[in-house]
Amino acid sequence: MVGERGWVVLTKDQRLRYRPLEIAALRASKARVFVLTAGNLRGIEIAAVFLAALQRIFKILHSVAGPFVARVSQSGDVKIT
Repeated sequence: MVGERGWVVLTKDQRLRYRPLEIAALRASKARVFVLTAGNLRGIEIAAVFLAALQRIFKILHSVAGPFVARVSQSGDVKIT
């Protein structure tokens, strides 16, 4: 449903890349996923990281068609994996 509606997934599930069935489902749905790679952050810290990365996230969303999974580091750096 996420891919169909053009929504974006923000998650802190770092283990996602080790689950081939989940990756296959995300690709089949044409989902665009951003995974926070920093562990053990509180909610406010997670929000701050995604806010710091927001311009980079928008740039990717406007230039790269889904499906993809991108990593978001604690510094706000964003890279497609």
